[in-house]
Amino acid sequence: MPLSDPRFLQLNAWVNQYFSTNVSPELISGDASFRRYFRVVVGSVSYIVVDSPPKLVPITPFIQIAESYSRSGIPVPKVICSDTKQGFMLLSDLGDVQLLSVLNPSNLRQYYQQALLLLNDIAKVIATDQAPLPIYDDEFVLRELNIFTEWLAVHHLGLSSDEVGAQTDMAFQVLTENVRQQPQVGMHRDYHSRNIMLQDDELRVIDFQDAVIGPVTYDAVSLLRDCYIRWPEDNVNELMLIHYKQVIEAQLLPVEVSFSQYQRWFDLMGLQRHIKAAGIFARLNYRDGKPAYMADIPLTLEYVRDIASRYPELSRFSQWIGNVIIPAVKAKK
Repeated sequence: MPLSDPRFLQLNAWVNQYFSTNVSPELISGDASFRRYFRVVVGSVSYIVVDSPPKLVPITPFIQIAESYSRSGIPVPKVICSDTKQGFMLLSDLGDVQLLSVLNPSNLRQYYQQALLLLNDIAKVIATDQAPLPIYDDEFVLRELNIFTEWLAVHHLGLSSDEVGAQTDMAFQVLTENVRQQPQVGMHRDYHSRNIMLQDDELRVIDFQDAVIGPVTYDAVSLLRDCYIRWPEDNVNELMLIHYKQVIEAQLLPVEVSFSQYQRWFDLMGLQRHIKAAGIFARLNYRDGKPAYMADIPLTLEYVRDIASRYPELSRFSQWIGNVIIPAVKAKK
């Protein structure tokens, strides 16, 4: 890293206070936020060092939720030491293998079933030692949906807010009501194949600092209708049914809830997440200078178009996405 990078110089000094030998952190990645990740190797042991500017992404939520998840048996990185004022953490190293990189049609069911089972434990974490997790309420849901309006439709495509509102207001109301109807559980909130690591053929969970209390289908649809890869509907439906039976058995869903009701919740929850994600990908480009995520917008919008078309109350919205938004996004490439 360049010597002109003051954050790196602070990080380097901090991590060298921990080890008795001199170490030099090597950058391995940034992510969709303002965090950066470095690796240091001491003898035969590898560690991850996190640089998370405290005014932009405070590390306290990560540390608190990591403790709660670990106590509940959820495999997460161990926080070895931290400095909340500077925004630095030293973590155990879970390796470089994202689940996304190893998935294929032959192992899809095996790994996704394991990932779905982890959601039973995640669902039970509804508080840290310090406070209950935030509630994913109507205001929260609409704030996320409006990221699509502000950053993709208006900022990126140049549509007017009034035009967008005329097409989205009713759909957003349906999606908000869908969240309210579902049983509420502990929710990772970004549970997909890039946030699940594979280490010694075991799944490990990362990027959980935004955990909230929210609808029972949210994390499952995040996983099975991933913004970064799309699987055949037969595979998704089979795994959806597995999760439905799983949450009933775990008493996270009342036995009287039919599979068709669960599937509606699942589908509409996925729509809310994908609409939000498309907006976030545009925001990452324009606000944060991270253009690579723009390539993920078309797949995300295709999910929105296809799933919304299955529900009469969302058919007009689906047509607008398919006939106006997707062509406009592709034309902007």
